[in-house]
Amino acid sequence: MSQITDADQAATSFDADAVRELIFVQGRRLKLEGVFNLRDVGGYPAIGGRTTRWCALLRSDALHRLDPAGGAVLAGLGLRSVLDLRTAAEAEIAPSALDGLADRTTRISLLTGDLAALPLELDAIYRYMIDECGDSIGEAIKALSEGGALPALVHCSAGKDRTGIVVALVLAVLGVPDEVIAADYELSAVYLDAEHTPAIAQLQASTGLGSELTGSLLSSPAALMLDVLGWVRAGDGSVDGYLFDHGLARADLERLRAAMLV
Repeated sequence: MSQITDADQAATSFDADAVRELIFVQGRRLKLEGVFNLRDVGGYPAIGGRTTRWCALLRSDALHRLDPAGGAVLAGLGLRSVLDLRTAAEAEIAPSALDGLADRTTRISLLTGDLAALPLELDAIYRYMIDECGDSIGEAIKALSEGGALPALVHCSAGKDRTGIVVALVLAVLGVPDEVIAADYELSAVYLDAEHTPAIAQLQASTGLGSELTGSLLSSPAALMLDVLGWVRAGDGSVDGYLFDHGLARADLERLRAAMLV
């Protein structure tokens, strides 16, 4: 199979109600003590009439407060890989409770380079990651595409920004429609609601941002993820092309599709 283009995405058109039904299906969210935004990306429509495999790829916020019972639940899923997208400073502040659980644990910081002048605005941060951190994004997705990497869990601190971009590009590689990818990203706002969840104080502490981590930074508007997909394709013609330019080979993406689709 050559590169996935817009025309290759799952052909079915989804209205808002159909997308909502897909996103909130039973089993999507894993409710474990100590985590707020742990979800499975299974059951999404993909290329060729297939769907994304359940219990193959999980996405989450930081795992340092996961209790032993929660760890046992994840162990029961047979995780082979844990991919931590946080900076070294974040990992030091909030060490993962899953260290040693999976066969391989990899930390790849998606925020590289000079971040001091970067405004604390989501669109600016996301544009920076797409334009300046492509090699790290490619490295992260390559780790997920390796033989025997799945089932895998990918996480950062909030489970929506760095994790959101990596998961969105993986889903795009699989041919999941953009509106479904954007809705999956937007779902984080439900579980990181600044007014109704204790997650905010936990995130302010574990990221080291404190009061700088505002409600606006914890939003996850679907339109922004649609912009991200547009930025990626504008530069390289396709998500596949972007990843080829950042260290992946065609065989990597074919292996990822084979492992993730049913």
